[in-house]
Parts: sequence; C-alpha cells; structure tokens
Amino acid sequence: MRETTTVRRPLRLRPVRPSGWWFDGLLVAAVVALTAALAAGQLLDVDLTVREWVNAHRPEPARQVAVVFNFLGQGGWVLMPLTFGLGVAVAVRTRSIRPLLVGVGAFALTSFTIGPAKIWADRAAPSSTLPPEESVQIFATLPPDEWDLSYPSGHVANTFVWYGAVALLLAALLRTLDRPAAPRSLYVAIRVAPPAIVLCTTTYLGWHWITDSVAGLLLGLLLGRLLGRVPWDDLPLPALPGGVHRRGVFTDDL
Repeated sequence: MRETTTVRRPLRLRPVRPSGWWFDGLLVAAVVALTAALAAGQLLDVDLTVREWVNAHRPEPARQVAVVFNFLGQGGWVLMPLTFGLGVAVAVRTRSIRPLLVGVGAFALTSFTIGPAKIWADRAAPSSTLPPEESVQIFATLPPDEWDLSYPSGHVANTFVWYGAVALLLAALLRTLDRPAAPRSLYVAIRVAPPAIVLCTTTYLGWHWITDSVAGLLLGLLLGRLLGRVPWDDLPLPALPGGVHRRGVFTDDL
C-alpha cells in the first residue's frame, strides 16, 4: 500500500509597506537615538515646554473630549475584546482556529516588548509632583510610590498593533460573508487615524511626555509591521480534532 505524504507550502512572510527590512531598521535606529538623546539630557526642555503648554490650555470640556478619544488606545478594555471578538466571528465562519491566533500574537507582541521597555526606562509621568528636573528624567531612581511607567507610551504603541490586527480580521470577516472588499483606504485609516488621535490626546491630557508618545509611535509602527508579516494561513499547526487547524481566509495584502 503506497504511503501518501502531505506537501507543506513554503512559509512566506506577508508583504508590508514599505517593503523590505530597511524601514524596520530605521525605526529601531530612531528609537535607540531618541532614548540615547533623552538619557544624555537632550530634548528634556521640549518635554517640559509641551507639558507647560498643555497644562495652560486644557479647559474641562476639551479635557473630557480628549479622555473619550483616548479610549481608542485602551488595550485591555477596548482593543483586545474587539480583536478577539472579530477573531471568534471569523473562526466560527471558517471553522478554523487560525483567526484566533491573530489576537494571541498581538497580545504576546505587546506584552513582551512595551511593558519591559517601560520598566527599563523608569520614567515618571508629566503629572508627577516631583521637581521638573527630576520628573522628566529617563532611567531615573524614583520613589517607590511614584508612577514610573511613562516611556514609551503604551497607548500609542498599542494602537498600531491592535488596529493592524483589527484591519486584518475585518477584511477576513467580509470575505467570509461574501461582501465586496472594502477600499484599501479604509484599512489605512484604521491603522493610521487611531495612533494619531491617541498620540495627540495622551500628550494633551498630560499622561505622557511628548517624547513618550513619539517613542510609542516608533515602537508601535515597528511591532505592527512585525505582526503584519506573519503568514497566518501557513503557520505550521498540529492536526487538531475537527480540522480546526485548516487554513483561514487571510490574503497576502490589504
């Protein structure tokens, strides 16, 4: 009796824009350069100037609006449930576990990078009651009761990763419903608009220094590109009951 063998397709990374790894290298270099500049005492005057300006131009109605829009960057309360909700919907329709891996990947990518970076940087928030020359410092030795997780901004970084996952799953869901594909501009807006809004609101509210937000933007863009490269349909999985390891409905590009 002849044995049959299963031919596995070669694992090929999904394309991202701009293509190639050179842009990722630039992002890494930018994060390193920004961190080094802050550690050397540069750009701290910029942070303090922006903090003074937003504190002087934050009437209560504007603050309330900013708080609402800042929820776009809430990973645990908004983005994670939204991503896994879409993942479950696509998984049910395709009878495949692969759509759920997108949310798992986003969670792992953000948890093992942003959090440790905050602990390592040990920077106080702009709302700190410490003297300005102490609160703005990075790699500081802060009192035990001081909020020291300001750099980089997790809200800003989260938005790139989680909304990239949302765009991917939304496209897959429309495909399973046999709906016309949404214009690519919609997916670009999903990926770009929330980070821009969260960067502005989190800085305006005084929850992060402006350089925290910029670092979060650079790091989030890098992580979002890494997540976007994952070939979800071709990831090797063991044979699971009911065939739920079957390929999903992810295209190579949005």
